[in-house]
Amino acid sequence: MKKRNHHVVAAAEAAAGAAAGAAIGSMAGPVGAIAGAAIGGAMGAAAGMAVESATRAHEAADVKLDQDIGVYDGDLGAPNLEHPPAKIGAFSSASSGAGRSSHAPASGPMPTGDSDD
Repeated sequence: MKKRNHHVVAAAEAAAGAAAGAAIGSMAGPVGAIAGAAIGGAMGAAAGMAVESATRAHEAADVKLDQDIGVYDGDLGAPNLEHPPAKIGAFSSASSGAGRSSHAPASGPMPTGDSDD
């Protein structure tokens, strides 16, 4: 994960909100610009904190998922993962070779599988 200076980001978000608020508030004169800057700065900071919180939650969920599926420690797809037990204790017919196809095997280097012979 990329490290960020959270104080600088929060200050930039608050400054952007203050600038937007001052621009909108300036329609009501100097007092409106000051009030708009204060309200905009608070809203910008609050919005920035909400986005940062959501980003951290998303990153934590990604790390948990990566750990669950074995992305870390070089064991992606390792056979020692915890899987739910079989319901009846039997292999599927396809995995045991008992599956049947309604199509005759195609001849040649690559079977097509879509012929109705």
